[in-house]
Amino acid sequence: MFEFQKQQAAFAAHIRNPETNAGPENIEARRLKVYTELFFNNIEGFISGGFPVLKSLFSEEAWLEMVRGFVEHHQSHTPYFLEISEEFLAYLENDQLTIHDEFPFARELAHYEWLELALDVADEEHDRTGLDANGNLLEQVPIVSSLAWPVVYQWPVHEIRRDSIPGAPSQQPVCIVVYRNRMDEVAFLEVNPVTLRLLEILTVSDDHEAVPDKTGEQALTQIAEEMQQSDVSAIIEFGSSILEQLRSLGIILGAVSR
Repeated sequence: MFEFQKQQAAFAAHIRNPETNAGPENIEARRLKVYTELFFNNIEGFISGGFPVLKSLFSEEAWLEMVRGFVEHHQSHTPYFLEISEEFLAYLENDQLTIHDEFPFARELAHYEWLELALDVADEEHDRTGLDANGNLLEQVPIVSSLAWPVVYQWPVHEIRRDSIPGAPSQQPVCIVVYRNRMDEVAFLEVNPVTLRLLEILTVSDDHEAVPDKTGEQALTQIAEEMQQSDVSAIIEFGSSILEQLRSLGIILGAVSR
């Protein structure tokens, strides 16, 4: 290893954890301290802003210790501050972290909080050619927004607070649609598994391509068949109101003709 590489390695190790790794000898300690504190505080600030609920569960000392562990041990794959939250999410995938003993829902809670940031900066991917915002959702093909992300959790992540920590996973799957509405605000909607399945049917075609090809009536008929419901008309009638609710929220953008 060349001398400059040794200097770089020592500098990087010191920044990751100045308590256990000495800095390069030819750099004034005072200057190193300013840089290492600025570096850590910037990263901690981004993580705190991205995971406020998760942070609230910790004491200040325990939280800073976990962030220090991330800085010291995680190998990030991006230099962008905006993507630090995603890197922290990847860090939490480590099953050996003690956080999972105290808070077994930590991964799901962090993912739930990260979605808000991810959606806030996501670009819409839909070609709106032929889209009728007021189209008939039963007779035409409903178009689900690319900024509506259905997720399923084991834990009631949307209810977790410092004074409300669940002791066990939910008995039923926790189904949530995280979406960005017409006002460009990120919102959350708790739904049941049937509604989540309806959105899946409307998003992916029979050949598993991400090209919707079913009318609302066809999608609801498929739901009735999967549920083994003989009264298909009742499912369609009830499902029609669900489709309209999803449109009013901006989760469904409208409909196109086949």
